[in-house]
Amino acid sequence: MRLEDQLDRLAELGLPLAAGRTVDELLYSWPREEYELKPFDLVLFALGCAVEDEPWERWFCNQAWHFDAECVRGQGSYVAIARQLCRISGLPDALSGLRDHVDLGAEEAWIEYTADGRRVNWPVEVRDDWADLMVVGYLIDELEHGDRRFHVRHNGQAMTLFFLDDDAAGQLNTLAGEQVISPFPG
Repeated sequence: MRLEDQLDRLAELGLPLAAGRTVDELLYSWPREEYELKPFDLVLFALGCAVEDEPWERWFCNQAWHFDAECVRGQGSYVAIARQLCRISGLPDALSGLRDHVDLGAEEAWIEYTADGRRVNWPVEVRDDWADLMVVGYLIDELEHGDRRFHVRHNGQAMTLFFLDDDAAGQLNTLAGEQVISPFPG
């Protein structure tokens, strides 16, 4: 299936390319043949990535994020995770006053934010540089709204998160010919 046809179908399901993103930018990272060899496989991964060329921090899709769970480096790591989750949920300001504390050596960490007028502080389990997926799940719970929720496609130590309704996720699984995404466990 042509890459452009895959992108058209994904846009119909709620996963369009972000404004200003192009097929040429996708082809900068992988050749067309790799996208078209197994329809919806590589393109689902790529939608969660940033363009691999300057200027940086330009995401291919505003409803997807490729999340490498081995990402905790220190202070600001959980704030960065929370901001990405806010971005793909379409609620960039849903979690305000974000701050975290991460001291890997002392094995101490927490994240704090305000949501719906409530100040929340979650302790974080420190396991080397691995994100605490229970805390990620708490953040996700704050951001899911209406009939849309976070769905995950696992990729080893990483995952691509999508913000879709269940119907679109089911249609995507049908298109891909296998169970490629499922609701984020929570």
